[in-house]
Amino acid sequence: MQTSKNDIRFGDAVAACYQKHLVPLIFAPYAVDLAARLARVPAASVLELAAGTGVLTRELAAHLAPGTRLVATDLNESMLGVAQARETGRTVDWRQADAMALPFADASFDAVVCQFGVMFFPDKGRAFAEMRSVLRPGGALWFSVWDRIEANEFAQVVSTAVAALFPDDPPRFLERLPHGYGSTQMIARDLALGGFVGPPVFETVTAVSRADTPGNAALAYCQGTPLRGEIEARDPAALEAATAAAAEAIAARFGPGPVEGRIQAVVVGVAG
Repeated sequence: MQTSKNDIRFGDAVAACYQKHLVPLIFAPYAVDLAARLARVPAASVLELAAGTGVLTRELAAHLAPGTRLVATDLNESMLGVAQARETGRTVDWRQADAMALPFADASFDAVVCQFGVMFFPDKGRAFAEMRSVLRPGGALWFSVWDRIEANEFAQVVSTAVAALFPDDPPRFLERLPHGYGSTQMIARDLALGGFVGPPVFETVTAVSRADTPGNAALAYCQGTPLRGEIEARDPAALEAATAAAAEAIAARFGPGPVEGRIQAVVVGVAG
């Protein structure tokens, strides 16, 4: 799977929309779930990768033992800027860092965690090798990835609606990247390439995505993700029309609002 620059471009406008609309729509329930899992793992130090605007960071801050060191990283300065502006309730060491070349010494952390970021790493075997190298012996890696797009109702409806506006070159960001890495066989292979020898544990976790209006859900996907860049690359003036088309499609499927749709992810745990 190839990752383009557009796939990992989260500028200021996207980061703000991401936090306001996408975080409560799809990320918040999984942050609670993943933080609760980490809280059950004895850890004096935790490294979070691809922290985004900090939805999982804030849950980790609330769930981890008071003395646990928490380091949160992301590749994108815009996302970290939004994250750092929000209260965490404890000290967090925020770092800009590339998961493909982590700036930490070997065996620095008891646990590594990543919520919905692994899909964006260009070389996943290499990224997993980096994670394994910073884990102490007996440490644990936990991460989540989105399941296939057919199991995530709003994402599928939005993708189909936006694709219809560009029949000759449909934007496929959502199914290609966020929803393109749900295969447990593929994940197990990449973990092995990264040097993890123990068998990973997989759990499918289903939740409900809620929005006050179809327009809010459409805005989250069309303007709060790199789908925005794919739309604008095809027609710089088409963003609002694409968002409106997505909103109409959501309303046609789920009603005028408030709307609810199924979301589904795969949570993965593996010993270092």
